[in-house]
Amino acid sequence: MSEGHPNTPKQQDQVTEGGWFPYPPSRPARLIPPIALAYIGDAVYEVAVRQYLLSKANMRPNHLHRSATGLVSAKAQSRILTTIEDELTEEERDIVRQGRNAKSGSVPKNADVLEYRHATAFECLIGYLYSSVHHDLLI
Repeated sequence: MSEGHPNTPKQQDQVTEGGWFPYPPSRPARLIPPIALAYIGDAVYEVAVRQYLLSKANMRPNHLHRSATGLVSAKAQSRILTTIEDELTEEERDIVRQGRNAKSGSVPKNADVLEYRHATAFECLIGYLYSSVHHDLLI
């Protein structure tokens, strides 16, 4: 058995109930700073995009990388947020607003400032949704 594989009933229950990442946020998602939500949201979205691409037929590494880059760019994330904004709840819109207004301390390399702020807002929303579900499953 590999070291990371759950080998006790308690560990197996934890994986079943909480997924592979059995570490709930230290506080409810609503209380996590927007930049921290964007931090986890960026990673969660990246994994989701990669999982999506693996579900497709063409799995050549350079194709996967080009496709992933196109979907996780600030421009793409900004476009996605614009597309879904009307469908968001008031609470989700508030999270997006906080993410858009958050000061990240970094300067965008391949996007204009507006796209970058919208991308941060999108990542903040993803982080909020992930943390909300993850917190509720494990608490």
